[in-house]
Amino acid sequence: MSLFELNKIAGALLAALLTAGIATTISNLVYPEPHVPEILLAVPASDEDPAPPAEAPTEPEIVPIAARLAAADPAKGEREVRKCLACHSFGAGEPHRVGPNLYGLVNRTKAAGDDFLYSLAMADRGGTWTYDDLDAFLAGPQAYVPGTTMAFAGVRDPDARAAIIAWLRLQADTPAPLPTH
Repeated sequence: MSLFELNKIAGALLAALLTAGIATTISNLVYPEPHVPEILLAVPASDEDPAPPAEAPTEPEIVPIAARLAAADPAKGEREVRKCLACHSFGAGEPHRVGPNLYGLVNRTKAAGDDFLYSLAMADRGGTWTYDDLDAFLAGPQAYVPGTTMAFAGVRDPDARAAIIAWLRLQADTPAPLPTH
């Protein structure tokens, strides 16, 4: 094998490593790593240190959507909803994208957008988009509507969901009244 051939192989390997490094850097910028709770980063106790007795796990307190909406900041919701812009439009009269236009969504009949072909699972869901329904859907679309074609994992943070819903509420000719309970 000639020196020229070895140089080509080494150059190809270096180009592959450079491409992988650039792709990783871009991926980390676009999808930052989620915060890992400190409890998961704790070092296990050694055999010499007895572990403290484990406390019974407590259920996280579920704050109703009405209370979260009362404290929600629609401006934060507008920032949060940017991740949805790739598939949805939000303005009056704007065309559908991969997903339907979400203008006037709160209290709208599910799967009722004009000239948009909803998945069968969404079309069969029925009802209207209440605040509770929107909260549950945004938490996990596939869990709320099994078989939906929406390929979004959901928003885990309840306060972020409330902010998104508060902003969505304002995207209407007449915003729906806030829930009282």
